[in-house]
Parts: sequence; structure tokens; C-alpha cells
Amino acid sequence: MESIVGVIKGDLEAIDSILSRKDAVREEAYRLVRELTRSSGDIIVLVHRGMGREAGSRLEAARNLVRRLNELLREHPDIYYTGMVYNGLSEYAEAELFYGITVEGRAPSWRELEIPYVPYLQGLGDLVGELRRYVVELLDKGLIDEARKYFNVMEEVYINLRRLDYPDALTPGLRHKVDVASRLVEDTRILILATRNAYAGTSLAGRETGEGVEHR
Repeated sequence: MESIVGVIKGDLEAIDSILSRKDAVREEAYRLVRELTRSSGDIIVLVHRGMGREAGSRLEAARNLVRRLNELLREHPDIYYTGMVYNGLSEYAEAELFYGITVEGRAPSWRELEIPYVPYLQGLGDLVGELRRYVVELLDKGLIDEARKYFNVMEEVYINLRRLDYPDALTPGLRHKVDVASRLVEDTRILILATRNAYAGTSLAGRETGEGVEHR
């Protein structure tokens, strides 16, 4: 009986050592994810404020966090492929995409970001909402043609995401994000049309007033 107990005790000690190490890794990963989430949010805010250079600097720091996270969890896929990590990586993907499109005029590829496809898709879904905010800001400045350009990106992202019709087990959260994107695209389309009509009406009223002055 002592040998039986000895085997079980030895196994539990070995497992305890593994779990202790994994728990330490998980805590460090959680810290990096929190920092990544915070940095990603800051990047988006800076872009909206027109502070592209500062956003670029923060983005470099965020990329370094992703590299550290990938290295830390290389041998811990059970931690890496979880909602906790995916949440941070999806925020990062959204920030990379938003910065690339609005500041650099390009969209970084999924493989370029070096993250799993699930958080990339989640970030792409959230990008639609961030682009809507950007479009609204442009409309407030009267830059209707510029706003239309980014609306077209919004719409194309939505259309292409909608084609990925897979179970939630394969693309968690994506279907809901696509549903939200659908409403945002339609609301933004209406807003652009209303703004264009408002500016056209103002311009027409101005011309009519001017013509009246000339007749006098």
C-alpha cells in the first residue's frame, strides 16, 4: 500500500509543480494582456485626435507586448487560445487596422500581425464601429467625400465578414459583431446622405440669396 500512496503522492507533487509554473505564466500573461488592451485603446484615441505620430509610437510598444505574449505562451497553448488572451489581441488588431487605414492608408494583413485568426476577425468586426466614429468626425467637418471613402471601407469589411458563416464554436462572437456592423453600416449610409442633402440645401439657399441681391 505504501508504494501505491508513494506513486500517487509523487504524481501530485509533479502536477503541483507544473500548475505552480503555469499559474505564474497565466498571471504574467494577464498582466501583459491588460497593458496591451490599455495601449490599444490609447492608440485609437490618439488617432481620433489627429496625433498620428504619438499613436505610431504607442503602436510600436503594443507590438512589443504582442511579441512578449507570444513568446511567453509558446509552450502554453491552453492559456494562449482562451478568451482572456483573445480579448487583448482583438483590441490590438482593431488598433493596428484603424491606425493602418486612417494614418498609413493601408490595411496590415492578418499574418503581419502574428496573432490567431479568431482575435483578428473579432478586431475586424469592431473596426466597423471605430470607422463609423471617424466618418462622423469627418462629416462634422464637412468633409463628405473623405467620409464616403472610409464608409466604403466600412461597408466592404462588413460584406466580407458576412460571408464567413461558421458556427460560433469556430468564430466566437463574430456573428454578433457582424449583426452590429450591419446596423452601423446602414445608419452611417443614412447619415452621409442626410449630411450631403443638408449641405446641398444650404448651398442652394446661398445661391438663391445671391441671385436676389444681383437683381436689385
